[in-house]
Amino acid sequence: MDLSVTIKDCTIKNPVGLASGTSGYGSEYESLIPMDVVGCIYTKALTLTPRPGNDTPRIVETPSGLLNSIGLANVGVDAFLKEKAPFLRRIKGTTAAFANVAGSTPEEYAAVIEKLENADFLAGYEVNLSCPNVQHGCMAFGTDPNNVESLVSRLRKLTPKPIIVKLTPNVTDITVIARAAEAGGADAVSCINTLVGMVIDTEKMRPVFAAGTGGLSGPAIRPVGVAAVYRVSHAIRIPVIGIGGILEWNDAVQYLLAGASAVQMGTGIFVDPDSPRKVLSGIAEYAKKAGFSRISDFHGHF
Repeated sequence: MDLSVTIKDCTIKNPVGLASGTSGYGSEYESLIPMDVVGCIYTKALTLTPRPGNDTPRIVETPSGLLNSIGLANVGVDAFLKEKAPFLRRIKGTTAAFANVAGSTPEEYAAVIEKLENADFLAGYEVNLSCPNVQHGCMAFGTDPNNVESLVSRLRKLTPKPIIVKLTPNVTDITVIARAAEAGGADAVSCINTLVGMVIDTEKMRPVFAAGTGGLSGPAIRPVGVAAVYRVSHAIRIPVIGIGGILEWNDAVQYLLAGASAVQMGTGIFVDPDSPRKVLSGIAEYAKKAGFSRISDFHGHF
């Protein structure tokens, strides 16, 4: 069974990745997750300058999931290149690394990629156009197809490396945004990011988060993610990466059967850091029983 995945000219050894924002910059989970098991790491979102993020609390548990309001807290691109690069460079031979790029303006997105472009340890970029818990940027870009196409087209001119566009589910028709990303020159799309949600503290009679709303992740959103992958994979020709509520191998296989070429795990690794290995093993075993020889064999059964 050939479990490898190709995005543009980048070959990733297997379809299981660690989702942006859930494993820091990779080194935070080094003692818990064997990196030779993981096909790809998507870094915590990077902005041009450091961001402190939203006020605490930032995470609250919900039925079958988590609600987060991190606010794109990160060290900034310069500190990333200085402090986080050594680990990612060390695992380059076994695990691909994509930098998740965010910003408040097209100029900021472009500036981040320009600073990262000479980083030899990066396989490519995942452009975050869909964060639901910041006041400005991201969602504004990710919900307007004209803005998406324009921004991706601008970034496409800055790099020959693969560009993956992360899509928001908080739109009327996600396929419209996917087509815009493809038209702008994206090499793949990942879907979905978190759903907008709110938890209210009934004692204090106000939302738990200072920002009001946050992003819902975990098993509760898996059916939404699987449906989005199915729709998007039938609307575009570039690869689709499935995200949302993958805790076990069966969850990942659902995404692959829906049309995904790869998956990302996030909330699942909080529950069980060994889950990426278990999911990968389960995918391989399922493929063997089904007589599949490559990832593309999962597609087109319905």
